[in-house]
Amino acid sequence: MTEYARRSARLILLDSDGRALMFCYRDQRYGRSWFTPGGGVDPGEGLREAAVRELFEETGLRVPVDELGPHVAFTTGYVALTWIEGQMRDDFFVHRSASSEIRLDGMLDYETNSLIEYRWLSADDVRACPDRVVPNGLADLIDRLAAGDVPAVPVELPWHE
Repeated sequence: MTEYARRSARLILLDSDGRALMFCYRDQRYGRSWFTPGGGVDPGEGLREAAVRELFEETGLRVPVDELGPHVAFTTGYVALTWIEGQMRDDFFVHRSASSEIRLDGMLDYETNSLIEYRWLSADDVRACPDRVVPNGLADLIDRLAAGDVPAVPVELPWHE
């Protein structure tokens, strides 16, 4: 079993139009980078529990663990940042939201300090984005999920470095 420097639980949160919520952060290395909501799994916390916690912290949306959508994708790779170095793994869950309104007041200070903007983006918007979008292959997965095609087992997306 691989030991990861960091595990993250992330969400592909889709609105009623099949658009995914994306956050644009200021990144010292890449400039503007877009990510799905989510973050690190705390010690002793399961992936689904972490995804639900992160969803609430970053959007204000409360979802019971057993109502969270399925685990649909993952990506793994090596990263060397100022705050962490090593093998990382991000696991993605899909969830549909009836509302596109979110609250950011549960975000941590370092998240809000580097947040530039957030938007609901279609797969085509993601493809056309001039900035870095993490992970690679996200647009095709958004298309698939928006059409109701949920993979039976999580698909592996290419690492973003």
